[in-house]
Amino acid sequence: MIEWVAGLAAWELLALEPPGWGGVLLKGLAVSLQVAVGGYVLGFLIGIGGAAGKLYGGPILRDILDVYTTLVRAVPELVLILLLYYAGTDALNQFMALIGAEPMDISGLAAGIFVIGVVQGAYQTEVLRGAFKAVPHGQIEAARAYGMTSFQVLRRITLPGMLPHAVPGLANLWLIATKDTALLAVVGVAELTLVTRQAGGTTKSYFLFFFAAGLLYLMVTLISNVGIRRIERYARRGMPAVR
Repeated sequence: MIEWVAGLAAWELLALEPPGWGGVLLKGLAVSLQVAVGGYVLGFLIGIGGAAGKLYGGPILRDILDVYTTLVRAVPELVLILLLYYAGTDALNQFMALIGAEPMDISGLAAGIFVIGVVQGAYQTEVLRGAFKAVPHGQIEAARAYGMTSFQVLRRITLPGMLPHAVPGLANLWLIATKDTALLAVVGVAELTLVTRQAGGTTKSYFLFFFAAGLLYLMVTLISNVGIRRIERYARRGMPAVR
């Protein structure tokens, strides 16, 4: 069977229907994108809370957030994924046993989103904190002098002012998130890299399938760059053009 599959032409191996593996690769890409989007959104929520805590929280909260961002950025992401995936799921099941509940069968997709989100949250915390600090304090004071409420200052001054500073860093982190999903192959999440390796192992056409996977990742990056440029133009509207 393996010899027969290995003898197929390249276009047949990449066909969407069996014995081709094209459909499997696209399903793996879909899983990768789900994990990337979910992890990025979770990381953004963590980042907003972390940035607000570092800027406006008490000393204990700031110390806790400093430890979180320092540890996550210091430890290699592959090590973090292994720790969070296995230790995190084990800790959750131990907690469920402690309260007398049945152990939870956590899906690889949910665990992958959680892991990527925790990693992204540390980096997005610093990106957003720096962007908030880049807003001139004089603009905020002027808004308050005009009688704006805190919410109005946030909506009209702080958010529009920090967005141009945050977009480049957040855009870079999105592209990193799409690549970090490949690390989840080591814990068995059926994303693009894992199914590519399975396809290559079955057909012995490693170069063909990893080249195809590389093109799919490149496609995601190129499409993302189009969206990023539009967001940057929107964020910088009314500002001098950057050469």
